[in-house]
Amino acid sequence: MPVYVYKGRSAQGDLVQGTLEGMDSGEVANQLLNTGVTPTEIKASIGAGAAAGKGAALWKYLNQKKITPLDIMLFSRQMHTLLKAGVPIMRALAGLQESSQNPAFTAVLQDLRESLDSGRELSIALRRHPAVFSAFYVSMVQVGEMTGTLDETFMRLYSHLEFEKQMNETIRSAVRYPMFVVIAMAVAIVIINLFVIPSFVKVFEGFHTELPLVTRGLIGFSNFMVHFWPLLLALTVGAAVAFRTYTNTVDGHYNWDKLKFRIPIAGKIIFKGTLARFARSMALAFKSGIPIVQGLTVVSMVVGNEYMRVRVEQMRDGVERGESILRTAVTTGVFNPTVLQMIAVGEETGDMDGLMFEVAGMYERDVEYEVKTLSAQIEPIMIVALGILVLILALGIFLPMWDLGKAALHK
Repeated sequence: MPVYVYKGRSAQGDLVQGTLEGMDSGEVANQLLNTGVTPTEIKASIGAGAAAGKGAALWKYLNQKKITPLDIMLFSRQMHTLLKAGVPIMRALAGLQESSQNPAFTAVLQDLRESLDSGRELSIALRRHPAVFSAFYVSMVQVGEMTGTLDETFMRLYSHLEFEKQMNETIRSAVRYPMFVVIAMAVAIVIINLFVIPSFVKVFEGFHTELPLVTRGLIGFSNFMVHFWPLLLALTVGAAVAFRTYTNTVDGHYNWDKLKFRIPIAGKIIFKGTLARFARSMALAFKSGIPIVQGLTVVSMVVGNEYMRVRVEQMRDGVERGESILRTAVTTGVFNPTVLQMIAVGEETGDMDGLMFEVAGMYERDVEYEVKTLSAQIEPIMIVALGILVLILALGIFLPMWDLGKAALHK
């Protein structure tokens, strides 16, 4: 029987991982759900006895079209339209399966139909595919089934996924520009030291005079790069691999996500985007009627930042002890006074979902403004850095020529 490697969250939100045997990933998901674990990732483990089929499986995996967030968005929108029109859910899934252009998602829809045929609820059927439908998505559908508002739930999920997609693209664009600037400057320094300065060294050698300190420093650094570039390349690759390995650990992921908020200029955009995602997810959970403790649990899984996830779980634990949302939010130390004031008013008036939507909208506008003005914020830093680089190069290269010119005039 195939062995599957899984990752999931316990009822308390703790990370759980291990291996299980099962006929397929759906059976493994059922086993985990029966033990109170919500799976977030299930992958087949290829053992030594499966080496023969490894190549074929890998080729199939590489050539298979992946299920994208856009597929889930369209599925949510279409389910809302069909259910609102009174189409039975089995007929709706059959129609979506026939019209799907993605074979991988077609297989998922087929499994959903088979699960419903066997008597399972839609939320249970969705939970069998943790890599496709998040815990937040499944919880929302479960509440929609319980309250009889499944069509409205799918519309809210569509809006939420659209917001997530837009926010992720915004944050990526915010980080892309400074990363491009840093990489471009690093490449320029490498090219100058490997190709430009060595050509001037031959000229300087003909002067037969002591070179200025700046010039000697440039030549020394250039010689070091020319002779030891394989070592520097190996160190760079090793550092990248070590960083990737570290950030894949629990502590490394937490520390890196915490450090992201402190990155100059881009950090505040990432932080505001994360708070916008938190606020909108909370608002949607409240509006859909998810119990507050369960809502905080599923929100912690979709905030997209490990550091923030721990803080949201800290809020959940405080609410479980009977504390107010405001008090637990203050304890986390990540929310500014404006958000805390909105939470306080929301608790007093019972309109937490409305005020959380307001907070999300406020941060969305802030992120949009920050991204639009990002180039204006980075350009002064870039100009200063380039100016210093050009000054060092100019002094190092032209000072010897200047000294040689003065010496010639005195003769």
